[in-house]
Amino acid sequence: MQKGIIELEEMEFYAYHGCFKEEQVVGNRFIVNISIQVDVNVPSKSDNIQDALNYVSVYEITKQEIQQKSHLVEHLTERILNAIHAKFDYVDWVKVKVSKMNPPMGGQMKAVSVTMQR
Repeated sequence: MQKGIIELEEMEFYAYHGCFKEEQVVGNRFIVNISIQVDVNVPSKSDNIQDALNYVSVYEITKQEIQQKSHLVEHLTERILNAIHAKFDYVDWVKVKVSKMNPPMGGQMKAVSVTMQR
């Protein structure tokens, strides 16, 4: 068995998450990073996409979840994590980081992020 970590890095979305009414109307930029640990023994030898984790499906799951409004980044992050585990029951471990860029904090801030793993 050969374990590998597949990472989808800096997926960027525009979405409408937040507790303030304005955030749910105006929206904001979100950056999502996902790491997934799986057994890569078969695909690393077969060179066959059918044997590998489908990165496009992971992206589509993320996009689908981010399009559904949430008040909290924690809620959104948990939904993405759960959806990946539900679709790919063979993954060993998933880590999801969601960053809300330029959050309305009353001062300069690049981002606020929530990271969850299971």
